[in-house]
Amino acid sequence: MKKDSLLPEERILRKIIILRDQKVILDSDLAELYGVPTKVLKQAVRRNMDRFPKDFLFELNESETRSLRSQIVTLETGRGKYSKYRAFAFTEQGVAMLSSVLNSPTAVSVNIQIMRVFVRMRQLVTSYKTLLEKIEKLEASDNDKNKHIRNIYGIIKELLEPAIKTRRPIGFKTSKSK
Repeated sequence: MKKDSLLPEERILRKIIILRDQKVILDSDLAELYGVPTKVLKQAVRRNMDRFPKDFLFELNESETRSLRSQIVTLETGRGKYSKYRAFAFTEQGVAMLSSVLNSPTAVSVNIQIMRVFVRMRQLVTSYKTLLEKIEKLEASDNDKNKHIRNIYGIIKELLEPAIKTRRPIGFKTSKSK
């Protein structure tokens, strides 16, 4: 695959979804990216199922399939509008393993791009976590500083406000004022 025919990163990112708390790409989306029919991709995978343990690949159950159809417009219900077979969901490791199953130059270069997107996503998540930790530390230190500033402000306020003592009135005392 030539440099100018590389897939845009956004196109790959749109294909990555979260199922069972894992980032996955569905078989139909991978087939589209590779430029092969879904049937061909699934046949190649089924012939090499020993290379795809459960943490690399899983088959969607009925509720997951229904949920996806309700969320994703392209998975419409109706005759001929969706596969009668359950979809495969490939994790990052499953996508990597696909390169050993699909040997076309297009599949290999697309696979490299997909792996780079997964790595970039992982890097972004790590940087977001680091940033969040730094923000939390700043907030905690700001709270400590704010407490000290409030204490100092309170002390200054006390010093500036003269204490009003009960004083005797100035002047002569008359019999009425007793």
